[in-house]
Amino acid sequence: MRIALVHELLTMKGGAERVLRVLAAMFPDAPIYTLLYDEKKLGNWFPKERMAQLPTTYRNNHHLHLSRFPTAVETWNFSEFDFVISSSSAFVHGIITNSQPKHLCYVHSPARYLWDRTHDILERSHTGLFGSLKHAYASRLFHRLRTWDSEVADRPDKLLAASKEVQKRIEKYWRRESSVVYPPIDDFWFNRPTTYLPTISSYFLIVSSLVPYKRIELAIEACNQLQFPLKIAGSGSHRTYLEKIAGQTVEFLGFQTDEKLRELYTHATATLFPGEEDFGLVPLESMACGTPVIAYKSGGALETIINGQTGIFFEEPTSESLAETLQTFTPLSFDPKTCCEQAEQFSRKRFEEKITQTIDAFFVTG
Repeated sequence: MRIALVHELLTMKGGAERVLRVLAAMFPDAPIYTLLYDEKKLGNWFPKERMAQLPTTYRNNHHLHLSRFPTAVETWNFSEFDFVISSSSAFVHGIITNSQPKHLCYVHSPARYLWDRTHDILERSHTGLFGSLKHAYASRLFHRLRTWDSEVADRPDKLLAASKEVQKRIEKYWRRESSVVYPPIDDFWFNRPTTYLPTISSYFLIVSSLVPYKRIELAIEACNQLQFPLKIAGSGSHRTYLEKIAGQTVEFLGFQTDEKLRELYTHATATLFPGEEDFGLVPLESMACGTPVIAYKSGGALETIINGQTGIFFEEPTSESLAETLQTFTPLSFDPKTCCEQAEQFSRKRFEEKITQTIDAFFVTG
């Protein structure tokens, strides 16, 4: 069976790219269609030889070309394939196959900047030079893209949602049903180097890209207030601001390899997850290493963390609420084995079985 894989942008290693990596391993002969490809960052995951023809116009900052992406994905011709699997966060659910071949779309989320976060983004566009012009342009563009986004939502033959949270948004914005298939956690994280029972004298841990919506400032402000040690692993555009507000107990580690992250997870008191995510692999990585998670009570964390057994939640998206939870947190009441067993419910094996079953169903039902 001739299969094609489709993914918006291959420019960074995130959760969506990890899902595509598993799909690419499941179907090693499938070419990968994408709008933008950074070989330096992704070449070891997705070799250049697997890339389908790239539109050369879009090889720079993708934000400058948002208006062109809908047309770009519609120009791809999949008539030579028997089946297409798209991995969509914004545009590639809109490819045209007309059910010949069948199109299975794995939805990481309907585009957040077009629906959930539009007003926040437009508000920020007011700032800086030509702020009014930028705001007017973005407002018109987002309206046009939203219209296209909702109109093409019927094109895939079947939708898979990355979480129940995403499933709700698919129904809300696209008026379509979907089935939930959770992203997989890599087997690597279950090979813990040691069994370690941390105490409050250890450190709390953040593993994240340093961008505004991750709400890392909540963790910094809470640990500043309580003088608790906090290690932050990751990089991103928000780092300069976060370093300015960080106290003496906060340490920025920058990019860390998976091997180093596993060691950091294993020896942490708990991993902090202060943002609202569609799903979130970080809590599962932490639990696979035997370490509980303290998360904001919203989004995908509600689907992975068992409250009181593999972690606890703080109620409000404020540093005060997080600080109160940190003060009552008792690390020795959590069993590393229970944490690991919960993470195993999201294994790669289970993900692959779900995908295979879904594809088989297409051909059984015709």
